[in-house]
Amino acid sequence: MMTKKLAKDYFERGIKRRKILNVLTEENDYPDVVREAQETVELILKGVLIYFGLEVPKLHDVGAIFKANEDLFPEYLKSNIGRIQAISKELRRDRELSFYGAEDILPSEYYTLQDAEKVMEYVDEIIKIVNKVFEL
Repeated sequence: MMTKKLAKDYFERGIKRRKILNVLTEENDYPDVVREAQETVELILKGVLIYFGLEVPKLHDVGAIFKANEDLFPEYLKSNIGRIQAISKELRRDRELSFYGAEDILPSEYYTLQDAEKVMEYVDEIIKIVNKVFEL
């Protein structure tokens, strides 16, 4: 039973973190919107893995874990595994760059409002896909 509670805790914390993205956007802090969106999606998806009794890997992109275990999931998740994989992969790609930048990339200049809006849509999409898991 504790496993289901932990999984639900991850999901609920992800919902709360989604609200933070709005504040960061209002502050024009687009790189941190991207970074926090990645962490939010990662937290929510790891909650789903926990819910279904899977070991949570120490990876930031867990999309492949969903694909490898798709037979464990109900149809409403199975039918969205491709989308889960795509969102997780894309957000993972920007994880470090949005936070640290690079010698030739200043995150505050590189990321835009459009980037922030896109990743917030990704978070909303993931929440919508997995919400049914946590409806108790």
